[in-house]
Amino acid sequence: MNRRTLGRGRLVIGVGAVITLVGCLFPWGQTAGVGLPPEQTGAFDGFGILVFVAAIALLALIALPYAAGDQPIGLDRPLSFGIAGAVAIIGFVLKLVQIQGDGLLGLPDRALGLWVAGVGLAIVLWGLAEMAAERPKA
Repeated sequence: MNRRTLGRGRLVIGVGAVITLVGCLFPWGQTAGVGLPPEQTGAFDGFGILVFVAAIALLALIALPYAAGDQPIGLDRPLSFGIAGAVAIIGFVLKLVQIQGDGLLGLPDRALGLWVAGVGLAIVLWGLAEMAAERPKA
């Protein structure tokens, strides 16, 4: 059985990924009552799906060493976490551009999911920095 410790960087990335997934459940943009019904967009419209998939991938990368047992896993590297984090950030930025073009960008009262996902991705970046600063285990 794998007795590997989780590590602070992976723990912070896991918390950020869960917060990002929660943010994907809420609306990411809404018009301010103009038109009936108001236009809404979410994480599953357009580039926002990249954020969702990358958050799932980050959680899978955290769970992978525990699911594999005693055999070493080649994907369990900081580079893999960095690639998944970069995909999430790129998807988030592209979704911001898309929302701005549609005129749906707003404050947290109209775009709660966008703000929650942004906080989650900031925590993921913090975890990636923690992981990069960790000393390799001998």
